[in-house]
Amino acid sequence: MENQETILGHPKGLFILFFTELWERFSYYGMRAILVLYLTAGTTDKINPGLGWTSKEALALYGWYGMFVYFMGIFGGAIADNWLGQKKSVLIGGVFIILGQFALAVDDLTSFYSGLFLLVCGVGLLKPNISTMVGALYKKGDPKRDSGFTIFYIGINIGAVLAPLIVGYYGELIDWHLGFSLAGFGMILGQIVYVFGRKSLTGIGDLLKNSAEFGHLANKPLTKIEKDRMLVMFIAFLIVMVFWAAYEQAGGLMNLYARDKIDRVIFGFEIPTSFFQSLHALYVVILGAPMAYFWVKWRKAGKEASSLFKMGVGSIIMSIGFLALMAAAYEVSESALNKAPVYWLFLSYFLHVVAELSISPVALSFITKLAPMKYASLMMGTYFAITGLGNKLAGILGEAAQDSGELAIFTGITVFSLLLGILILLFVNRLKALTHGAED
Repeated sequence: MENQETILGHPKGLFILFFTELWERFSYYGMRAILVLYLTAGTTDKINPGLGWTSKEALALYGWYGMFVYFMGIFGGAIADNWLGQKKSVLIGGVFIILGQFALAVDDLTSFYSGLFLLVCGVGLLKPNISTMVGALYKKGDPKRDSGFTIFYIGINIGAVLAPLIVGYYGELIDWHLGFSLAGFGMILGQIVYVFGRKSLTGIGDLLKNSAEFGHLANKPLTKIEKDRMLVMFIAFLIVMVFWAAYEQAGGLMNLYARDKIDRVIFGFEIPTSFFQSLHALYVVILGAPMAYFWVKWRKAGKEASSLFKMGVGSIIMSIGFLALMAAAYEVSESALNKAPVYWLFLSYFLHVVAELSISPVALSFITKLAPMKYASLMMGTYFAITGLGNKLAGILGEAAQDSGELAIFTGITVFSLLLGILILLFVNRLKALTHGAED
């Protein structure tokens, strides 16, 4: 967009989307922090009864929910590209999320499942389209695009820091349904920011075929260059799926592992399990700007700094993070109390976030560079669908750990992430050639 109002050198609209997504993620991560804990809490607990499911049953639902909540992004993207446009899709998706969170706040199993369904539909409409709108704020070739996505990503994780602390505290220690309702109030704040800030998004997120400047692209067939770029995106999607299958152990297997196998007492205070869900996001907020600065300096020094290179490095760092969990599992087996020191969890989450910042915001920016304009939301939706498949795979791995043990799963993730990262680095130049200079 030309002649935009700017803040810190970035379009003002970025910060409207920043705060909208912040509160949407507050809603999502708040619910995520307590979902498995609520499902596995005993029905006879006098203080805060749950549904009394087994860990295996809870992790199965967690995996299905994680898959569908992101898989719906394909449909959300297609709806935006063909009927509603991104701007309206974000608004309607937010309303669905609000209704879903308050449905979960009702102590009734039918309402619980209805709430999950509404959340799946809402996130599917909102998530891919708000990310695509961020990319649309920047002109082709604008070097600020990657840093803009990093700023946006920090907003996501501010919400993710606050949610487990607030929703987790009130949900786990006071009342599960109060926790779910607080997540709904967070989404209401996000919608208020979005509605009153839409004037800063003029010309962004409208239906492509109604655009005077780009409407002709809606029916134009793909070129050879665009097809090559689509191929590279699908290769990037494989990296993303493996990453999220590993990373999303945090809400399932690692959540239960922290509850049962980690010594959570520090200076006489036992840290509530759900609080650890804030660690990832807190690390992102702390490390986001320094890592963005590092990659800028790295690039200026003439070193390889393509998106694919960063994603390959991130996969290797993720594998090292699971090495720390392997060490924790070993200490559990050697401990008389069957507990591992909490520092292994802090170290593992730290490394996971370094990997995340090398993969997730980079992949979001990468897609907006490579995706053909008429498929912009659909390709972003596909990215989130792949994220959903990663979530489902995370649930499957969590279920498998109930039979084979955590150490076997941690080892498998370590080896696979390491091999994938090495392969990407070996072939990075060939893959870059298929982007036809999209990152120049």
